[in-house]
Parts: sequence; structure tokens; C-alpha cells
Amino acid sequence: MKATIITIGDEILIGQIVDTNSAFIAKSLDKIGVEVHEIISISDNKLHILDTFSKLQNKVDLVIITGGLGPTKDDITKKTFCDYFEDELVVDVKVLHHVTQLIEGFYKRPITQINKDQSLVPSKCTILHNQVGTAPGMWMKKENTVFISLPGVPFEMKCLVENEIIPKVVQEYQRPYIIHKTILTYGQGESLVAERIEKWENNLPEFIKLAYLPNPGRVRLRLSARGTNKELLEKSIEENIVSLTKIIGDIIVGFDDDESLETVVGRLLKQQNKTISTAESCTGGKIAQVFTSISGASKYFKGSVVSYATETKINVLGVSENLIKEHSIVSAEVAKQMAINVKNLMKTDYAIATTGNAGPTKGDLNMELGAVFIALATPNNVIVEEFNFGQPREKVIDRTVIKSMEMLRKEILKNVL
Repeated sequence: MKATIITIGDEILIGQIVDTNSAFIAKSLDKIGVEVHEIISISDNKLHILDTFSKLQNKVDLVIITGGLGPTKDDITKKTFCDYFEDELVVDVKVLHHVTQLIEGFYKRPITQINKDQSLVPSKCTILHNQVGTAPGMWMKKENTVFISLPGVPFEMKCLVENEIIPKVVQEYQRPYIIHKTILTYGQGESLVAERIEKWENNLPEFIKLAYLPNPGRVRLRLSARGTNKELLEKSIEENIVSLTKIIGDIIVGFDDDESLETVVGRLLKQQNKTISTAESCTGGKIAQVFTSISGASKYFKGSVVSYATETKINVLGVSENLIKEHSIVSAEVAKQMAINVKNLMKTDYAIATTGNAGPTKGDLNMELGAVFIALATPNNVIVEEFNFGQPREKVIDRTVIKSMEMLRKEILKNVL
């Protein structure tokens, strides 16, 4: 079963907003075995919309459209639906009642004609109830293709997908099983990982596909299995993961898209009842941001000193001014002192410190662009490593954050094994 997702709106095409609706819809369809054939963004133009509909007719089973259902004149999707299906707009009493309750009951203001016009829908459509907004979804079928129109407001779209579309598709269509498993690896690049697992990859069953999803410092390996026997798919996926772990277990840190490195590290800290703090210069608080992006991080992350300026390193962290003059602000010695002092200041078990020259200019520093020192204070010692992450600036910062997490994970695991 195939689907196409269409987002309608000039604001997407000119880069004014980022299309997040398509990603949510695609993930939701994938979970129930619907293959997304393509994702298209088109303008608020009647002829463009009609032409796109015609091209997709009978080529896919589902066409899901978001956008163009608002109350203003530039929202033309409903009228275009009527043209494509040779239909007309009529007032739906249930929708009008819902809109009235929402405007007058919840928003506490008189309903206007523009609001009432939200209850105008094509007479042949199946209405999808929008619990959280005024624009209803519409389900219309022509020959072998179902066209579904949804509002572009993300929280309204999500509500309709979860409560209306997915249950209806599950009820009305037979679908294959699609199972994904994502393995998170850190510390080695895509080409090196591919070389290590080449033989394993070549022996995968035909119904299992492997995709490499590289990011700076990490590679996600996504296994996708498709078929009608769910138990067979799950068993085969697990068996192949076991054999993969024997090959690259040293760089596997977790599974599934939600298992980020910071999630893995946070779980390890909680399991050992340990705490962490950071002293950041070149990363500007980004390591702290990564830690605090995880719900419940307050159990193990105690705080950070963003000591971007030299005087902050001296006055807040207590780094020796003579040490800085002797070794430079970007040095192993300063990084080590930062880590020790923030660990003592925050009274934590571990502490990470970063100092470096992220660029784009060298300035007064003697260190090369991209040079970074990362110090990790543990319950037993202090480890300092030097790196050069090159340029641009954003790459240096991101790689420093990832490498800091890798170093921390490695040290924590020493106490587990």
C-alpha cells in the first residue's frame, strides 16, 4: 500500500517555515505498514493542486494533503476539492455546532461569518472530526485513490492523524508489516563501519534492508524488514542484531531513534547513582543543553559554568591566572583545572570541561583553528584529550559535544564491567 504526502503553502516553498507535518505523517503511516512513495510541497495555486491530484490518481492508494483549510481567502483546498470531485460546498450542521462551541464557549467571543464558513465541506466527503480546531479533515475517494485533506496547523494535524486517519486506514485496508530497528554507533565513520560489517551486510535476508544514517561522530544503522509474517520478521531482525553486536559491539551504544547518546549516558548515571557537571568554554553551554534535553536529567546533571571569558575561568572557576599565562587558555592544563574545579564546586562524581579555538578566526590564540581540549574528571582521576575538528565553527562545537559524551560513557562503563 502506497501513499503520497502533499504540503500546500507558499510559506514552505520560500523557506519561511519548515515542513514538520510530513515527517509526522510519514512516521505514523510507516508504523501501520503504509509505504510513503513521495513527499511533495506545492504552492497555493488551484491549477497546481489539480494537476498534482491528476498525476497521483490511481498511482497511489492514499494522498494526504495538509494546508489550505483556514478561513481566509488564500485557503483554497476545499474549493479545489470540489472542482476535482465535481462537488459543491454545503454546511455541515455537526461541524457548525462544534465551531460555535469552540469560538463562543472556549474562546469566549462572538462567532463571525468567517468562522461559520469553516463548516462548509464538500457534500460527498467523509468528515474527519477536528477535536482541537475549527477546520475539519476531509476523506474523499475517486476510483482507486483516497484523498485526505488536513489542516496545516501541526497540533490539529497530529490530532486528526492519530484519532481519525490511522484507525480508519487500519480498519479499511490490508497492509504488510514494516519493522524497523535502529542501532546507534559512536566513534567511527560511515566508511569504516561499512568495511567492518560488509560480510554481515551481504548475508542479510532479502526482506531486510540496511540503511546508513551518518551524523558527525555517529552512524545509525537502520534495519527494515517488510512482509506478512510479523513473528518471522521480528525473529530475523533480532538474530541479525545479535550477530552484528559480535562484530561491532565496541561502538554500539544503544538502539532505536530515541536512544541518543545522551539518553544512554543519562541512564548509566542513574543506574550507578552518579552525578555530572560541566565547565564549558568553546562549547558555550551546549553540553549542558544536551543533558537537560532529557526528561529527568536533574537526577544526575547538577549544573554548568559557561566560562567563555578568561576572567570567568579565573573568578568563578578558580583557574590559576599564572597557569593560563604559562600554558595558554586553550591547553590541557587549563582544561584539567576547569574539570577539577567545577567537580568540586558542584560536588559531582564526574565533570566535563572544554576549551578550544572553534574559529572562524585564530585571534590571539596560538592554537590552530579547530583545536580542542576535553577534560573529564572521574571519581578516581582526570583524563585530558586533545583533538582538532577542523572547520567550520559549528562542526567543531558539535564534535566536541559528541566526543565529550563518548569519553564520559567509556569511563562510566569501566565501573559497570
